[in-house]
Amino acid sequence: MSNFAFWWRKSSRGKKRRSFQGNRHRLPARVNVLANIDIDCLKNCGIKGIILDLDNTIISEDDRYLSPEAENWIKQAKLAGLSFFILSNGKCRDRVLYWSERLDIPAINPAKKPFPHSFRKAITYMQLQPKQIIVIGDSFHTDVMGARFCGCSYIQVATLPHPPRWWERLAGKFVQTPYPKGYEIWEFYAAGAYKNLF
Repeated sequence: MSNFAFWWRKSSRGKKRRSFQGNRHRLPARVNVLANIDIDCLKNCGIKGIILDLDNTIISEDDRYLSPEAENWIKQAKLAGLSFFILSNGKCRDRVLYWSERLDIPAINPAKKPFPHSFRKAITYMQLQPKQIIVIGDSFHTDVMGARFCGCSYIQVATLPHPPRWWERLAGKFVQTPYPKGYEIWEFYAAGAYKNLF
């Protein structure tokens, strides 16, 4: 049996005994949007840092939609003393730089999630232990798996609507939760936002 297969079986077996699908803390494994996460609950569970995904978690890949109240939630979490770091696999570095500056959060791009190198850099930057950090993102195969590889907790959000890539047509429903129909969503006008950057 390979090391990966052994690790997967061992971690899955242990996590099935716990509630909330694998989080060591009393936190939900899935929510619809970032703003649904209770900041006080994070702090009460000993969370001090958040590794945050960008594409389809905060802003849709095509820059059409913004997660409702996400920026305000981040501001409130910062005021509550939580540290942030963005890890993005996005292809456009300028776009990640724009959001890093807009949100005032350091970022790594490309992060090559779920491989642990960038996660470890973020953990070291925040000067925290993995058990004090939660990873929040929309994709199981990048964000959730990366969190598991590094010993962090995780919360998976529903993926913001975006044009599906080829692999999402095949496997999207297995690794992402579709954005709920009829759920509030904000439009974002990228042309005005990015005109001074590009």
